[in-house]
Amino acid sequence: MRFMPERSRAYDLFDDMFAAPVFTNSALMRTDIHEKDGKYLIDMDLPGFKKEDIQISLYNGNLTVTASRNETNEEKDDKGTLIRQERSSGSCSRSFYVGTGVKEGDIRASFENGTLKLEVPTEKEAEKEETKYIDIF
Repeated sequence: MRFMPERSRAYDLFDDMFAAPVFTNSALMRTDIHEKDGKYLIDMDLPGFKKEDIQISLYNGNLTVTASRNETNEEKDDKGTLIRQERSSGSCSRSFYVGTGVKEGDIRASFENGTLKLEVPTEKEAEKEETKYIDIF
């Protein structure tokens, strides 16, 4: 039997803190994926984001969804003197391997009421390149 030192309460606190949704992005980008009729139907929750805040990319068979925003809140008194200014920014990202046979034109995306909906065909076989012959003159 191995001796395991007792974990300190501070150690547990930091473990719990870094598992919080703000550090893991899991609460921001909760995702449901279903397969139906040869397509993956992906529903991703992006509360508080606008359509303009979201970018979807496809590279080497990886579909990546990135959402980012920057906000500034200012409060001024009657004379225009700044009495409070807060700034916040953040981004989150998720990637899914969809296969190298899927092209950007095959993917459909819509965004409504804080939910991003994607339709991605299941992986198609990559088109096989035909052998090309070169004439000898």
